[in-house]
Amino acid sequence: MNISVFCGATLPSNIQYIQAAELLGQLIAQGGHTLLYGGSNLGLMGTVSGAALQHGGHVVGVIPSFFSEEIILSQPVSELVRVASIAERKEYLIAHSDAFIALPGGIGTIDEIFEVLVANQLGQCSKPMGLLNTLNFFDPQMEMLRHMQREGFYNLTDARYLFVDSQPDILLQMLASFVPTPADDLIARRLRSKA
Repeated sequence: MNISVFCGATLPSNIQYIQAAELLGQLIAQGGHTLLYGGSNLGLMGTVSGAALQHGGHVVGVIPSFFSEEIILSQPVSELVRVASIAERKEYLIAHSDAFIALPGGIGTIDEIFEVLVANQLGQCSKPMGLLNTLNFFDPQMEMLRHMQREGFYNLTDARYLFVDSQPDILLQMLASFVPTPADDLIARRLRSKA
């Protein structure tokens, strides 16, 4: 699989987040998957991509060209893709990935998660989104989705693409076994034909 990993460009204070990112990068590489990510060596981005490279993985960095050349070239990658903007980076990652995993992160990471969920909800893709729930980091986001449903703003059946687990190996297995329903494929085909 081509797996996009969304994560922050800062290092958290709790080492368990760093260890989870390292293990995820290692498992992606050892599973023969390709890692796509935001392209920097900063924070958890550098942690997960560095671990994948260290274990022989193929790593694709997708980075906006407005960053400094120092940042762009800071992380050794197997392949570097330059894009014009953050929006274009998200579009590229969604188009070129089979699955997505979010590590704990900041507002940029949350934005990327919901970009994928909305794309699935609108039939633009039928691809699984995994949340690596280290230290129950994503519990508040899951409660927000439940609150949205209680208030009539969201239907949790639309979250059938969303998988949550604290163990990277289990989360990878969930994503690998995901199969879109025929209805999902039909909706996506109809929407694409109208575009």
